[in-house]
Amino acid sequence: MQRRQWLSAAALTATGLCLPPVWAQNKVTRIIVPYGPGGPIDVTARVLAERLKDSVGTVVIENKPGAGGNIGVDLVAKAPADGLTLGIAAVATHAINPWLFSKMPFDAAKDFAPISQLVRVPNVLVMNADAAKRLNIHSLADLVAYAKANPAKLNFGSGGNGSAGHLAGELFKARAGIFALHIPYNGGNPAQLALLSGQVDFNFDNLATAAPNIRSGRLKALAVTTLQRSAALPDAPTIAETYKGFEVDTWWGLIAPAGTPRDVVQKLNAAVTEALASPEVKARFAALMADPAPTSADQFGQFMAAERAKYGPVVKASGARVD
Repeated sequence: MQRRQWLSAAALTATGLCLPPVWAQNKVTRIIVPYGPGGPIDVTARVLAERLKDSVGTVVIENKPGAGGNIGVDLVAKAPADGLTLGIAAVATHAINPWLFSKMPFDAAKDFAPISQLVRVPNVLVMNADAAKRLNIHSLADLVAYAKANPAKLNFGSGGNGSAGHLAGELFKARAGIFALHIPYNGGNPAQLALLSGQVDFNFDNLATAAPNIRSGRLKALAVTTLQRSAALPDAPTIAETYKGFEVDTWWGLIAPAGTPRDVVQKLNAAVTEALASPEVKARFAALMADPAPTSADQFGQFMAAERAKYGPVVKASGARVD
């Protein structure tokens, strides 16, 4: 009987039917999220973990925040390359931090095996609605015209020096040929509160975070930072419609330690792609204004390399440093 059961399992494996991958049988796969619980990255990781259990067995989420995401990602880099420890790579950890920190605990280009991009979330240029009305700014063109006619009178907030919001603002200023004073805050929420209270004139915020205040009329959306308009905010033009090629997305994806066997990466990629195609996952991501963005492992690696190349000059021009 035992021999027949073994042969049956081997036959199922050979035909590619629904046996969990060998590396995950009777073991637990962990996904390290390098940020605290409750945010969009954490929520989407937990949604993904629920869907992956049918393909790879039990999946647990471990939140390891700190140092702009570097602490959690470093744990991934130094984990055994056996497919049982995965992590989330984000625009901060794998595109911005390598230029922002004078010393990194890992090499973003060499210490990881990309699995798949997971999500892209538009950022949005928003103004305090009352301030926009008072200054007669109703569009991106109005904002640029006001800034040029009133040099050094505008400011913008962000979640900190070197944050995606800060760098989006610096890139926008450079492309538009305007000046606005950057005011860093200790996180995205304080920056949004500063905008809502009128302490700053505009922000580049994550659409998922800004959407409730846009709907309520407290914030005015002038443009989104993706190349295409957002289905969640179809009336807002893209900055790229005025400044060709302008693109600053919030994104994250799944990675493993470097040296993870290629067949394990491919099986994980297939499982992630299937999970992201699920109507349930799409619906839950849509509630966060997040678009599923599955890629091949190679495509995700190439994308992260291109993002690092893009942000290097922006960080240097901004003068932002963390340490």
